[in-house]
Amino acid sequence: MMTPTRSRLLSSLQRAAGRSPKTQDEDKSYRKPNVNEEYLKAFRTKSYVEICKKFQGQLRKIRSTTGLSSSSSSSSSTSSPLPFFMHLTEYLLEPRQEVIANMVERSEVHHLVLEYFKASLEASQCCDTILQGIHETRIAYAKVTRIIKLSKSVLDGIDEDDQPRKAICGDLASFALQKNPLSIISPMMFREIHDKYMVLLHRLKSKRGKVRRMLTIKRVCKKVGGIAIIASYSALVVALIVFAFHSIVGFVAAPGIIGGSFGLMRKRFNFTRTPSSNDNKRLCEQLDIAARGVYILINDLDTMSRMVNRLHNEVEHRREVADICLKSGNGKFEILKQVVREFHDYESNFLDQLEELEEHTYLCFLTINRSRRLVMQEIVMEEQEQISVSSHTSLKQESLTSGLALHPFN
Repeated sequence: MMTPTRSRLLSSLQRAAGRSPKTQDEDKSYRKPNVNEEYLKAFRTKSYVEICKKFQGQLRKIRSTTGLSSSSSSSSSTSSPLPFFMHLTEYLLEPRQEVIANMVERSEVHHLVLEYFKASLEASQCCDTILQGIHETRIAYAKVTRIIKLSKSVLDGIDEDDQPRKAICGDLASFALQKNPLSIISPMMFREIHDKYMVLLHRLKSKRGKVRRMLTIKRVCKKVGGIAIIASYSALVVALIVFAFHSIVGFVAAPGIIGGSFGLMRKRFNFTRTPSSNDNKRLCEQLDIAARGVYILINDLDTMSRMVNRLHNEVEHRREVADICLKSGNGKFEILKQVVREFHDYESNFLDQLEELEEHTYLCFLTINRSRRLVMQEIVMEEQEQISVSSHTSLKQESLTSGLALHPFN
């Protein structure tokens, strides 16, 4: 089933496809960025499709392993949750936590970056819980679907003692007594995550600002120091030239001394290019990507919190309506017709909202994985640079040692 948002987006793209190429080029020249089109593109990405396939594959695997299906689960006890938990984080999260742990053991990673990885893991576990709630809600809502199918004869005005009416009352009682599946996702959980991530975002931005200021100061000092070095060595060269004009020995020695002075100056500049500046740049990139990832996570979780709360209230409303219907004379005929009609009118809207929440949860998984991969990429590049610098330094030391061995001091 396709949500109304996606249906409108597809219809708009179909209308755009029927235009002439010239008209489409003119539209592109002045058209503003369309959020709906970007939202639709996200569902077409290969990563999004892979996440959906992983989820469906894992769900089928669990069903085949446990021998559960929607029909058998709907007839199980309504007071207890499903006897399994999908743990989708183990299958959807990238890179895996084992990879992060191995990387931490062999290289030094900033503690704020490690906290980001921990926060992204918690966010993926939260998405895991939301998907579990969606799955259980669909199983529980199968009773409402059955009520709507059985309600056709009731709405046609059959006799009150007919068997379909009794079946509807039994499904209403089962639906009213069962626990709301979305109760496993409490607003308090979202609030705690929001507050924790806001603190982490502030710390990441603060540390990133400090590293940027440090890099700016180093860059300015390097420029000033370079100018001072050039000025001092230029004065030395001038002094040597003056000395050369006043002494034959100086005239003979001046070229060697000048060459040595420029060689020292070049060594000086090579010495000032320490790997610490590159390390700080990499750290700044890591903190920047992590801060962006946490910011997006906060917005995504806030959106999903509102969607979950709205769906939770919808389920609670239907449970209360079913309970009122049963308490008013064990499903009085007129009240039963009103309840069934309300269930029928709002069924498609409720299922669309449930599917929209599921799609947004997949997108949140996709965002988490993308940010984690980018941070991991920066860490790996920093590690490779450190290995390259250390190997280059060891080669210099070996060449210096071999040179001293070949030309010993007298």
